[in-house]
Formats: sequence, C-alpha cells, structure tokens
Amino acid sequence: MNEPLVSIVIPTFNRPFVLSELLETIALQNYPNLETLIVNDAGESVDFVREAFPELNIKVSVQLRNLKHVHARNLGCRQARGEFIMLCDDDDLLTPGHIRRMLEVMADGADLAYSDAELFNYRVEGKGRVPVSRRLFAYAYDPAEMRKFSTFIPSGCLYRRQIHSVIGEFDPDVYHYWDWDFILRVSALYSVVRLPVASVLYAFSDQGGNLSANRPSGRLFLDRLAAKHGLGPLPSANFATLLDEPHMQQRSAQSSVIWDGLPVKSRINKV
Repeated sequence: MNEPLVSIVIPTFNRPFVLSELLETIALQNYPNLETLIVNDAGESVDFVREAFPELNIKVSVQLRNLKHVHARNLGCRQARGEFIMLCDDDDLLTPGHIRRMLEVMADGADLAYSDAELFNYRVEGKGRVPVSRRLFAYAYDPAEMRKFSTFIPSGCLYRRQIHSVIGEFDPDVYHYWDWDFILRVSALYSVVRLPVASVLYAFSDQGGNLSANRPSGRLFLDRLAAKHGLGPLPSANFATLLDEPHMQQRSAQSSVIWDGLPVKSRINKV
C-alpha cells in the first residue's frame, strides 16, 4: 500500500499534558510515514515531546511572540514537506486508524477530506482528562449550506499541500473563523469529501480551557468573514450551540461511531 508522507500541524500554547494526549493518539495510528510539526505559540517549552514520542518524527518550532493560533498554523504549514497536510488542535484527539481512513478518501480523488466527530465534555483529573459526556457531530456536506453555518471540523482533516500554493495561507484577519474561511476557499476550487465516520474527538469542557467553550462573541471577525465571502448577516454559534438549532436537524446525517468512550492514557501523564 502506498504510504505518502503526511505532515501533521499542531499549534499549541501552555497545554503540555493535553498535547501529550493528542500525540498518544497519533502514535496509536501506527502510520509509519509522518512528520509532526508542533508550533509553540510563545508558551512553556514542549521540547520534551521529541524524546517521549520518538516514533512521531516531531519538529518543534517556537513563535517568539504570542501571535495566536492562525499564525502558528501558517508557520507549521510552511514547514510541511508531506504530500498531505493534516491539521489538529492540541486538545482534540484522533481515533485509531484515522490517518489511513482519510488517505483512502484521498486515493479516491478528493483534494480535502474531513470526518465527522464526537464532541466530548470532560473533567480534569490529575494530569489527564476524563470524558463525562459525548455527542455526535455529523452533518451532510452541502456547499450552499456551508455558507450559512460551517459544519467543517478542521481537526483531523487531510488535504493536498499544494492547495496552499493556489489559495494562500490561513487568514488571520478572520481569526476564530479561519477554518470556515478555509473550507469556503477550498470548496470553490477543489473536491471536498466528508467521511461519515466519527473519527475525531473534539474537546469541549464546561471547566474551560478549550477554544470552543471560551470563544468570545467574535462579532468583528464573523462580520469580516461574511464580507469577504458575501455571506450576508450571520448569527454567532459554536459547534455545541449549533447542535441545538432546529433548522440544523435537517442537515444531520448518519455516521459510524467508533470511539470506545475511554480516556486517553498518555505516556507523559502516567509519570
């Protein structure tokens, strides 16, 4: 089987133990041809992960100023050498076999593939997270509907690196809506495929500490996105609140749920 180089880009900021959980799920992929590009956004050192996860071919870059996550992703993507790039937030997780599932979709001709997800709420115990609830996030891919609400979860998505040479980098001017902007730009020119498998675990905690639970209203950035793409007035909604919107039920889709519901035990957090 062809095993092309996959570059995994992970921005991080002061969450070493959460980051180590993600890295453990990448190690469990048992995919041999990886480079893992971690961009530390001027936070505490995470250099220890290179020794802890030698099989992941980790490269750590450091932004000397806290330029935020969009700039960090751009830096990682500039450094990527793989035929494919996979994006991951440092607090999300991949289920076993995720990389190979996504590569199978790409082999069928997709330019960008993304999967369904499970949103999981958790509590922190010691240096790890314990899931306390879970909810399926699965919606049919419809380019027209994506202009109203984005159901694209970027963590775990896989796409051809050459796309950036055509559409450019992620746009920091739309900040938290960089992913919505990205999928709109990609879908205008390329083939986008949704994999109906809840293959990614998207962290969402009432205790705080993750982007989705603490995202500010972001009205300025949402208005910038709308103006850039001619979307008209848009209401603010994150993935969790999106699930409760009545009209979104029409877009809900069937999906395979594969997570066993157990917490990830990182080799770092066991120490």
